[in-house]
Amino acid sequence: MRSPTLRMLRLIIIAGITIFLVTKLAQSSIHVVSNAVGYHESSDTSASQLESAPSIPEPVAKVEEQPQTEEKPAEEQHEEPSVEEKNDDQPAQEISQETPAEEVKEESKPENQPQESSEEQPHEQSSEEKPSEEKPAEESSPAPEGGSQEQAEQPSEQPNQESAPEQSSEEQQPTEQAQQESSAAPVTTAEAGAYQRANATFVTLARNQDVWSMIRSIRHVEDRFNHQFHYDWVFLNDDDFDDDFKETVSALVSGTAKFGKIPKENWGFPDWIDKERAAKTRQEMAQKKIIYGDSVSYRHMCRFESGFFFRQELTLQYKYYWRVEPEIQLHCDIDYDVFKFMEEKEYDYGFTLSLYEYAETIPTLWDSVRKFMKEHPEHLAKDNLIDWLSDDEGFSYNRCHFWSNFEIGNMDFWRSQAYMDFFNSLDQDGGFFYERWGDAPVHSIAASLLLPKNKVHYFQDIGYWHVPFTNCPTNREDRLRLKCSCNPRDNFSWKGYSCTPKFFDVQHMTRPSQWREQS
Repeated sequence: MRSPTLRMLRLIIIAGITIFLVTKLAQSSIHVVSNAVGYHESSDTSASQLESAPSIPEPVAKVEEQPQTEEKPAEEQHEEPSVEEKNDDQPAQEISQETPAEEVKEESKPENQPQESSEEQPHEQSSEEKPSEEKPAEESSPAPEGGSQEQAEQPSEQPNQESAPEQSSEEQQPTEQAQQESSAAPVTTAEAGAYQRANATFVTLARNQDVWSMIRSIRHVEDRFNHQFHYDWVFLNDDDFDDDFKETVSALVSGTAKFGKIPKENWGFPDWIDKERAAKTRQEMAQKKIIYGDSVSYRHMCRFESGFFFRQELTLQYKYYWRVEPEIQLHCDIDYDVFKFMEEKEYDYGFTLSLYEYAETIPTLWDSVRKFMKEHPEHLAKDNLIDWLSDDEGFSYNRCHFWSNFEIGNMDFWRSQAYMDFFNSLDQDGGFFYERWGDAPVHSIAASLLLPKNKVHYFQDIGYWHVPFTNCPTNREDRLRLKCSCNPRDNFSWKGYSCTPKFFDVQHMTRPSQWREQS
């Protein structure tokens, strides 16, 4: 009897324990479901609080996105990302560290996964979570035009240094490539405050009606050269410049634009000129259809450029000049300071194009030159360029001249006693009005006779155009390096009517390797 009774008692005890365990398990399940519902309500509240909370300059934690996660929109989770965050190559959710790490983890899980205790969730840094990412060299901020190396290393926006994450030594130093690119950029006074420009200016003779053709020239010069160095620009006119001209060109010049009116005594017929004889010459040249043959203003211009532009009130304060005319083009980048180059190499005259002058415009010019050479042998330089001007040791003029609509020179040379004696001698002979002497042959003959030939420089690397001729760098490597836009087939410098090949020969210079392809 004892045995059945004991078995019955044991069954009753086991049944009671089973009922007790089942009841407890049911209560536990209800509690879990209640907690799961309560989390989503609290997570909405957390997102709302995070959206309204002020931003704190702390490094952000990046959490790898889960494709199956139902997440709140980005605008409900955090504020507008910073500049550094927008530039990140790998998109990832970025949550302020003010948000507990466990909420970030839980929010990335599927909803049907059981909720675990927040204390048991360690904050594991994802593979994308880094204090900062070093950008490739090609994405680093380039140095400002003409900027110094120190400037190139400074970002445009500085983060809060106290709250910024600590960078490694590799991240704090710019890449070698970035350093080389930065140091290669020319240093400018405006950017770095240390660059010393040469005492130089651009000089332009123009009138109010030239404003639109002038701004195209200025744009070429500024884009290809002067945006790096900010040299001044002197504009001269035989009349007053109007406000439209001054305001328009001033807006384009990176240096200081200055405007001067030419005195009447520098622009007109001198007292010794027979005006009737001059008028007769103009009529005859018009009948022969000689270019500018009947123009009075063109003759005034040639005389002014020959003897007065360097003595104006605005130009007297400068030593070097670059003459720029309306409607010219620069085809290539100029990656060095040409004025400092002239100064350091002690050049007094530089050109890009040379050619033969129209014989009909200068029938007696060489006679006047020979008279001057006889009267002032002390002014003739030793080892000069007379062999470039003459093919018979000075007996006659071969009409070679530098095209003076582009010239970079030393105005102290034009102001010298030697040149002033030369100009005054020619001016007294009256050829500017009785014929049609141009300033180009006058300048060219003076530079070739009064200067040693090592003082004259050919800028073969400056791509230049003035209707109808082009100087284009001869070698392909130079054109690519200088980003030239000129067609080498248009290069006038090696054509039959150019005097540049003769200049190379007289100077004993080696011609560029590809010159024959453009001859």
